[in-house]
Amino acid sequence: MAAKKKKEIGKGIRALLNNIENEDAESQEQIVSELSSQIAMLPLEQIEVNPWQPRLDFDETALKELAASIKAHGLIQPITVRRLTADRYQLISGGRRLKASKIAELEEVPAFIRLANDQEMLEMALIENIQREQLNPHEIALTYQRLIEEFSLTHEQMSERVGKSRSTITNFLSLLKLPPDIQKSLKQGELSVGHGKVLVGIKDFAIQKIVFNQILEKELSVRETEKLAASYTTKKVAAKSPKANLPEEYKAVQDNLRSYLGSRVNLKLGKNGTGQININFTSVEDLNRILDLIED
Repeated sequence: MAAKKKKEIGKGIRALLNNIENEDAESQEQIVSELSSQIAMLPLEQIEVNPWQPRLDFDETALKELAASIKAHGLIQPITVRRLTADRYQLISGGRRLKASKIAELEEVPAFIRLANDQEMLEMALIENIQREQLNPHEIALTYQRLIEEFSLTHEQMSERVGKSRSTITNFLSLLKLPPDIQKSLKQGELSVGHGKVLVGIKDFAIQKIVFNQILEKELSVRETEKLAASYTTKKVAAKSPKANLPEEYKAVQDNLRSYLGSRVNLKLGKNGTGQININFTSVEDLNRILDLIED
């Protein structure tokens, strides 16, 4: 059997890490600034958990759900580690993401790398990154999250440091609660913060997916997206939902279909095991999208 090839982090990041000890204070500050905006892929076997990590208990069901999402889409939000040696790192933040990645059997995960004594320099570098206009909404949200997690900042303190309103910071952070495929679209610049804010406000997952797909297919503006989301809200009938009468196992089937198809699905149960599955579509394009998923 061939020997397992050792995974390497990016050459640029490795060069920065190798040079840090031999540089003067000014050069070290520049290196920390460069590291703050770069993401390395680190082998899981090289990352150890901080023994002083305050959070020890994790909800097993939630962990398995996150692991399933990571297996399907990859780890969207990088963890943060501290460099101990050339090939050893210690977790700073992202314990839940790290555990779920292990359950998903990933070999490596994306990570921000911090040095042993770079806290003050890192905070300054991160704030500088936020103020750069070329960052996409997902990158800004991740940076806010890092500042809050690593420096124990409140939204109010964050507001003072970066010169943004507290509501702006809250809106960006809420984007990280969206499903992975929507976060990817934010990262790729297909959606704006305004689009993300509308999608966050949609609590029904199926409707959220429909609106998301319509934004991409029809290139909807934020105002058009708001109107579309509102139209689904007003269409919701207050009458008793078919789901309410379904046994739990049938509810699970209905929910899985809604999630997979990204559309409203109603499962009606009749007598002797008979029933119907009703699938809603909003346009010919939406119908073709659903048909493609069913054929797959």
